[in-house]
Parts: sequence; C-alpha cells; structure tokens
Amino acid sequence: MLDRVFTTMSISPWESRDRLRRLVREQAALHRLATLIACGEPPSTVFAAVSKEVGEVLGADLTRMLRYEPDQTTTVIGAWGEPDKVLPIGTSWTIVGSNIPSMALQKNSPVRMDCFIDAVSPLCVFLREHGIRSGIGTPITVEGKCWGVMAAFSTRNRLLPRRAETQICDFTDLVAIAIANAQARTDLTASRARIVAATDQARHRVERDLHDGTQQRLISLVLDLRTAEHNVPDDAPELKAQLSKIAAGLTDALNDLAEIVHGIHPAILTQGGLGPSISGLARRSAVPVNLDVRIETRLPETVEITAYYIVAEALANAAKHAQASGVHVEANVQDGRLHLSVRDDGVGSADPGQGSGLTGLIDRVEALYGSIEITSPAGRGTLLRVELPTTSG
Repeated sequence: MLDRVFTTMSISPWESRDRLRRLVREQAALHRLATLIACGEPPSTVFAAVSKEVGEVLGADLTRMLRYEPDQTTTVIGAWGEPDKVLPIGTSWTIVGSNIPSMALQKNSPVRMDCFIDAVSPLCVFLREHGIRSGIGTPITVEGKCWGVMAAFSTRNRLLPRRAETQICDFTDLVAIAIANAQARTDLTASRARIVAATDQARHRVERDLHDGTQQRLISLVLDLRTAEHNVPDDAPELKAQLSKIAAGLTDALNDLAEIVHGIHPAILTQGGLGPSISGLARRSAVPVNLDVRIETRLPETVEITAYYIVAEALANAAKHAQASGVHVEANVQDGRLHLSVRDDGVGSADPGQGSGLTGLIDRVEALYGSIEITSPAGRGTLLRVELPTTSG
C-alpha cells in the first residue's frame, strides 16, 4: 500500500528532467533580460525582448505587453509571435468588459481565461475571431501602481501551462525595474535641462544689467573725464595728463567689461542667431578658421547657446593648448537635429576629464538629449562632433 502511495506521489525521472530544463531556460531568459536592463537599453528594446522571452518560456503562440493609459484604454507596447496582425504595437483598446487587461487591472494580480467562446467583451470577441483560444495576464506594477499587463495567448486547444500567469512574475518585475530606471533617467535629464535653462536666463539677465547699467555709467564717466580734461587750463599740464591717464584706464576697463559681457551672453547671438555668432567667433579667433555653416532658420535658444559655447570653447582650446594652425567648423540642420563639428590640426591628446571647459559642455549637451563625441589622438588634432535635437519631440 505504501509503495503504491509513494509511486503515485513521486516524480518520474523524465518529468524531473523536463522541469529542470524549463527552470534552466527560464533562468537564462531572466539573465538575458537583466543584462539588457543593466546596460541601459531603451524601454522599447526591453519590451520587445521580454515579450519574446515570455512567449518562448511559456510555449505561447503570441505575447503582448500593454500599458494602461489615463483615458481608460490600453496600448500595445511590446509584441512577439504570430499572427502579427493581432494587436500590433501601437494598437489601443478601451478597457471595458471582462478581458485579460481589465481583469488584471481590477484585481492587480495574475489572471487567466481558459476559454474565449462565451466572452462578449469587444477585445475578447476580436481575439476569438483571430483564432485566439485562451490567454493569461500578469500585472506590471511600478511604484505600487498597476502600470500595465504582460499577456500571453494560445491559438491551440492546449491551454497554457498551469500557474503560467504567476510563473512570469519575475519577468514583469524586471519590466517594472526597466520602467522605473527609464523614468529616473528622464526625470534627471529634465532636471538638468531646467538647470541649464535657468542658468542661461541668469546669464542673460547679468548681460543685460551690465550692458544697460554698468557699461552705460562707465561710458558717461569717460565722457565726463574727457570734458574735464578739455576744460583744464593750459597752465595745468600735469592735471590734464592725469585726467587723460584716468580716462584712458577707464576706457580700457570699459573694453574689458565689454569682452566679459560678450562672453556671458553675446548680443549677436540674440539678435542674429547661431550662424552670425559663429562667424563672429571665427573673426576674433587667434587661429585661422574655415567655416561651412548652413543654418537658415533660428533654432531654440538653448540649442543656439549650447552650440555657441561649444564652438567658443573649441576655438579657445585650439589657440591655447592645441598649437593648431587652422580650424574647420561645420554646422547644419538635418532631420530635426543640429549637426556641429569642430576640427583642428593641433597636437591632439585633449582630455575632457582634466579640467577642460568641455566637461561642462558635455553635461549641457546631454541635458538637451544630445550627443557629443571627442576624438583626439596624439599628434593628429582634435575632432569634436555634436548633435542636438532642434525640436521638442
């Protein structure tokens, strides 16, 4: 009797090996996904990979990842398997009736529907008409809120494995981590962009206050001194010379202040845009500059300011450190992005990490969702490539 009970409750070697194979396959899939997330792959890549891994682990015919929207709809953001015309990426459905997305949202727990024959909700009717016979769903919970659902479907009479809806909880947990990480990166970048914008506004205010206030007062003082100098009697040459010296010194200080004001926020950038301001930098450069600037329209202010300071810093480095004999600057706008490059023929070996002004520019470029690349092999000059989005989309 005991032998019969033991035989009934025991697991056959074949079944044990099959379970082990499934576990190994599942762990390998989780490892691959965790690696994607750790490498910072974009959410769309992670969503596609999760949909594929879940489908293969469960032996499903198709999987779909759906995100809950504020307007009581769901949007497909990840898809794998056939038929590819059933709920493609971007498809939206209203959350009404009894179906996997609505049930998972209401219960905030794994759900399954082993038969769609009697289902009447629009989504279930649609799936049934496209050969879907059963399905499961596991909520994706992000920061305590039901963010979406991972769904798997079968087009065959054979149901998806028992407890499949709970089996993929580890996968949805990884999705939640990827979403939280992406949101954190987005929030950080947005915060940096706000700081950049606030800094630019502060620069502009300082430039305006210096130009309209301090500079004008100094100019008035210089004029008063020149008037006083002119009115000094001829029999007081020492006083006349002293006033002349003071006026000359004040004029030099005024010129220095003008240069400082120009560096804070050049007026030509505000008035004429990026093209004329780069031309102005080239004219004042201590190193000859060859320009190929094709920018026909005004760009967003933050983009123009960033590009201006990049060119200014690159030209300053070429003159002070690179021992360059020439610099080539290119700028154009294609496909909604500003493409900017500055190349010199100097000694190379530029290192942004060694206190260069380029370090702050790198942060500024990244805050604007742009990219920057610095190539500076020893003895072969320095090439700076920058791309900046020119639209908010």
